[in-house]
Amino acid sequence: MLPVIALIGRPNVGKSTLFNQLTRSRDALVADFPGLTRDRQYGNGRVGDSPYLVVDTGGLVGGEEGLDSLMADQVWQAVDEADAVIFLLDARDGLNLSDEQIAERLRRSGKRAWLALNKSDGQDTDAIVADAYALGLGDPVPIAATQGHGVTSLINRVLADFPAHEEVEAEKRAHKGIRIAVVGRPNVGKSTLTNRMLGEERVLAYDQPGTTRDSIYIDFERDGEPYTLIDTAGVRRRSKVSETIEKFSVIKTLQAINDADVALLVLDAHAGEVTEQDATLAGHILESGTALVVTVNKWDGLDEDQRNWYRNQLDRRLPFLGFAERYFISALHGSGVGDLYKAVKTAHRSASIKVGTSELTQLLEKAVHDHQPPLVRGRRIKLRYAHQGGQYPPVIVIHGNQTSRLPHTYKRYLNNYFRSALKLVGTPIRFEFKTGDNPYKDKRNKLTPRQQRQRKRMLRHVKK
Repeated sequence: MLPVIALIGRPNVGKSTLFNQLTRSRDALVADFPGLTRDRQYGNGRVGDSPYLVVDTGGLVGGEEGLDSLMADQVWQAVDEADAVIFLLDARDGLNLSDEQIAERLRRSGKRAWLALNKSDGQDTDAIVADAYALGLGDPVPIAATQGHGVTSLINRVLADFPAHEEVEAEKRAHKGIRIAVVGRPNVGKSTLTNRMLGEERVLAYDQPGTTRDSIYIDFERDGEPYTLIDTAGVRRRSKVSETIEKFSVIKTLQAINDADVALLVLDAHAGEVTEQDATLAGHILESGTALVVTVNKWDGLDEDQRNWYRNQLDRRLPFLGFAERYFISALHGSGVGDLYKAVKTAHRSASIKVGTSELTQLLEKAVHDHQPPLVRGRRIKLRYAHQGGQYPPVIVIHGNQTSRLPHTYKRYLNNYFRSALKLVGTPIRFEFKTGDNPYKDKRNKLTPRQQRQRKRMLRHVKK
């Protein structure tokens, strides 16, 4: 499973800024005043070929009361869920009593922790580095989260203690059969769907949110083919969650998504609309690269107007899932559930496709012939050849010149063209664009004797 990294520290030390750097997003709100982050924020990140999950938390000051006490409980629960912890210090403010209290509790937790000395740009950090050693958490790493300085070095140190991504993927693919994760908000019918797909009452299904508290892996066979079904806890809106009533683990669900070959995103048609939580969860699935089947449950009992309304909601709220098939089912009565296996196989086949370099290059030539890349500064962007860079999801590497200036609209065109030509359904496609170095960039032309004489004559005229 993916390593989980929690970010903790005092208020306004730069945790949310570091979160945005590690996830290459702007999901966390950032402002120059303390206490902005109160709930845990989850995001996917990747450095090189190593993916990970990051958890942003609220600030700790020690002796919290009231709302701050609940926030502190959320922080330490994030530490319990995490595999590693990055403890941020402020290089401009130096250490104080709160830092010492956090470090003491962090040592008691037994979690592997790294010290990050943030806002170290332009600062003489020798004094605070010396003080930071007294916290007993190892060598502090100077970083500047706002500019991104030192962040890659920090995350590489953290990930060095975890198995290489290639080893994790090899172990995952060694498992025979397709892994199917059933994900969605609480009470949309995930456990009922799991039982219906298994043909028995294997997991507890009850008409109350939060019945499932952990991800449950179930191996089974259907028509002689092995599968693993993963029933996950419902991901509910953060404002509806408190420490005492929390019935799910977001971390477990996100890890199950990354562990699966295909995710069934279960939506509730009776809810009347596609909610923000549905869209957020769909975004996590898309970022993970897991193949996807959109499953709309509780479709029975809706009249034609209600069904048309919900279809319009899907188009409006989830336009980025246009590559995924949609199935409208009733998990309680079983209608449409059998068709999901065909969709799962199609999505898995698309995610694991292998295409030769010659075929991909020919497709690229046809795409460019049909629609040329735009001019940039008077020069045409040239795309020369393509090859496959990976599977789960398919990765297509395209080589050319000025590829960094290729507009998003043309990248979208290539995505749609390759998807249609390769008949890929239910899986995202990732493109990597590489520009080759000019071999003559740093070389000077060697002039012939005649060219040297011409140059001397020209320079004499210039001097006059």
